[in-house]
Amino acid sequence: MEVIIDTYGTYLGKKSERLQIRKEGKTFEEIPFSKIEQITLASMGVSISADIIYECMQRGITLNFLSSSGKPYAMITSPDLTGTVLTRREQLLAYFDQRGVTYSKAIAEGKIKNQVNLLKYFGKYRKTSEPDVFKILEEYLKNMEEIEKELPKITGEKIDDVRFQILSVEGRVADVYWKAVKHLLAKEIEFLGREHQGAEDPVNSLLNYGYGILYSRIWGALLLAGLEPFAGFLHVDRPGKPSLVLDAIEEFRQPVVDRVVFSFIGKGCEIKLDKGGQLEESTRKSFSQKVLERLESQERYEGKKFKLKTIIQRQARHLATFLRGERNYKPFICGW
Repeated sequence: MEVIIDTYGTYLGKKSERLQIRKEGKTFEEIPFSKIEQITLASMGVSISADIIYECMQRGITLNFLSSSGKPYAMITSPDLTGTVLTRREQLLAYFDQRGVTYSKAIAEGKIKNQVNLLKYFGKYRKTSEPDVFKILEEYLKNMEEIEKELPKITGEKIDDVRFQILSVEGRVADVYWKAVKHLLAKEIEFLGREHQGAEDPVNSLLNYGYGILYSRIWGALLLAGLEPFAGFLHVDRPGKPSLVLDAIEEFRQPVVDRVVFSFIGKGCEIKLDKGGQLEESTRKSFSQKVLERLESQERYEGKKFKLKTIIQRQARHLATFLRGERNYKPFICGW
């Protein structure tokens, strides 16, 4: 399980073999360390003891730190969980050969197909109840699928030769996708379009916060697979930018976060923003719980059903074996 701490003034301590969560001198919960996979601190003013950090590193529990807007700013992991050096050597070499191109095209394909499938998932419920909405969604879907046909035609020796072409296809599909989302949510909430940092509207605030939770999960999976989070392919290298995390998250944005956000809004869940346009504590708590529940839900993958959190880890391991030349890489595509 993942423990998310999003309340100012919370103290995390260790009592025997359990994580102890306290506030104002009172113990609110005790959780056995054996049940914890990750701990995410999503609020300022949270205190954590050195004993907790030591215990987490001994048990392979990742500590994630998010701002109140959901932006990750730190992660603590054990240095003993980073796999073999061979994987990282091959990862760095892959940037200069066909492997970087193949992986970049695969994640773009996965993202696009998951965008299409998510719109189909929400559209099928409107086919009879809102046929006008469904008809417009169909037009958006046709447009997205038409643009996607350009992706297999892109060829190059290394990722630097084709990055712009791949990003062009991905970006044009994304533009249509967010227009479709605006149409999809029109009756429930006003959505003017996708914004990243500094968003002050409910939809973007939910998306950014959810992506922050997913981002930490992806980062941890890559580390456990022995990969270097800062050496990506489709996303360019910049100081302090974990480009492989940004690559790997693309397959999972829609099935993990976007689906939860659209359902959260569609069900009329209360969304409270503070004066700065960020989610209030009560909304962060209820929404983050929905994201965690989604990570625990099962999807069909490689002929069987697995929890989404397990699929994330398996995809990271598949990437590592692909870079070592031991298998092909196929993106995760969620059903609808």
